[in-house]
Amino acid sequence: MDLAVGVVIGVAFGAVVTAFVKDLVTPLVAALFGKPDFSSLTFTINHSRFLYGDFINAVVAFVVVAAVIYFFVVVPFTALIARSRKEPPADPTTKKCTECLSEIPKDARRCAFCASPQPV
Repeated sequence: MDLAVGVVIGVAFGAVVTAFVKDLVTPLVAALFGKPDFSSLTFTINHSRFLYGDFINAVVAFVVVAAVIYFFVVVPFTALIARSRKEPPADPTTKKCTECLSEIPKDARRCAFCASPQPV
């Protein structure tokens, strides 16, 4: 059941990302490079027509979709997981001597440096 829900949400998210690329990013590419659609780019060898423009469109669409998914899904999710996994600080294994302020083991009864008795 969880997998089915994930697939349905993934398909819906794919449609949203595709619309984002088509409606917002492609016009931006057209504004920068002057050509919004590369599908008309072809060349012919021995009466065989090669549509390399369609391939360029597919590569651009893939790169843009991958970038959108990475920056709007993966990066925030990774940051959220990292923030939620902060480990509490470990118990200290040492303490300061009350007289000379040297670092001594936490369970020590006397300071190894000044020999003063330590409160337990």
